[in-house]
Amino acid sequence: MAEEKRIRRVLIGKPGLDGHDRGAKVIARALRDSGFEVIYTGIRRTPEQIAAAAVQEDVDAVGLSLLSGAHMELFPEVVEHLKQRGAGDIPVIGGGIIPEEDVRALKEKGIRKVFTPGTSIQEIADAFRELEPEGA
Repeated sequence: MAEEKRIRRVLIGKPGLDGHDRGAKVIARALRDSGFEVIYTGIRRTPEQIAAAAVQEDVDAVGLSLLSGAHMELFPEVVEHLKQRGAGDIPVIGGGIIPEEDVRALKEKGIRKVFTPGTSIQEIADAFRELEPEGA
């Protein structure tokens, strides 16, 4: 019997100059405790570095965390760099301090789900579990 394609290996990235990493570390640990294999890139990574790590680590999904307000630029750049590397099918989730009015625009730019403060850890883990690669 063929194994169902599930998100198992996740990369958590902190693009840009945002040095606040507590939330990203909490999410990384919670995903790990929920059965995911998690790769954490650390802070102050470029979108290109995050995409390169995602490809190199052969991840099933990417989670981005940003508190600096640069999400409208940096999140779509990660998606674009994944596409340039032939990995545009890797789903990207974003979270952080993101105004409600930006959520739709981010989704239109390829961010599959967007989470804001107050979202439960369980909801985020469930979202990763439910993701499927583009075109699946």
